[in-house]
Amino acid sequence: MTGSRVLALGHYQPSRVLTNDELATMVDTSDEWIRSRVGIRTRRIAGPEETVASMAARAAAKALADSGLAAGEIDLVVVATCTAVDRSPNTAARVAAELGLGSPAVMDVNVVCAGFTHALATADHAIRAGAARHALVIGVEKFSSVADWTDRTTCVLVGDGAGAAVVTASDEPGIGPVLWGSVPEMGHAVRIEGEPSRFAQEGQTVYRWATTQLPPIARQVCERAGVAPEELAAVVLHQANLRIIEPVARRLGAVNAIVADDVTESGNTSAASIPLALSKLVASGRVASGAPILLFGFGGNLSYAGQVIRCP
Repeated sequence: MTGSRVLALGHYQPSRVLTNDELATMVDTSDEWIRSRVGIRTRRIAGPEETVASMAARAAAKALADSGLAAGEIDLVVVATCTAVDRSPNTAARVAAELGLGSPAVMDVNVVCAGFTHALATADHAIRAGAARHALVIGVEKFSSVADWTDRTTCVLVGDGAGAAVVTASDEPGIGPVLWGSVPEMGHAVRIEGEPSRFAQEGQTVYRWATTQLPPIARQVCERAGVAPEELAAVVLHQANLRIIEPVARRLGAVNAIVADDVTESGNTSAASIPLALSKLVASGRVASGAPILLFGFGGNLSYAGQVIRCP
């Protein structure tokens, strides 16, 4: 096989919807303030019984069911998350056990908001190298568990959920070359530190970096895939907030693309945001099978990773 492709997608979100008006009863904020600054209207919040592993398993089960593959055919599970509480068994192993996957390789990766695109590249590389044939790639977060609910600049952003992709070997590659990197000396701009861990960020630093430095990198992702930005059918950026998504997409030059804006309904779900938005977009039928879609994650560590995929 010469490459891999995304075969099927699935997603899961908790039923609990937290509105801006409800947040205004908790901290000094308002619906108008939140919408004007980040574009978020609602976000989903997991209940006590909903764990990172349980949400990941539910999204993965949907993707696996749509793929037509048997559980025993999955030989690699890669989970991107920064909010898993348990160290061992890791989240990937818990998903494999829940779904009865047999004996796949199981690994978690923590690259925060760029986690899913790193995990997808890892699965693609493993398949290209012959180390796997069918992989489950999952992005999942219980971001509400690390929120500082007294900080109005960050608690208005966070949401919970999961998205998953089944990736399979293919003679015609449907996942383009990854472009990834970081600015580690500026990694302090996004933090989940302490005990208990709490999410904090230097919002203006992240905004300036994302809107000025990332568009040229996203164009390089397209170049590596041999796809011009104007040929993209869709752009799925990390769903940080609309004030970042809209200018990055505009400066990229993807003039004919649908730009995913699931952040307005789901909030910032970190590693879950790209697969969650992608799964919803594909399910809507707005993107034709085989059409090119840019995935581009960025955030914690001031890291980034992107690739162009073909719509399943």
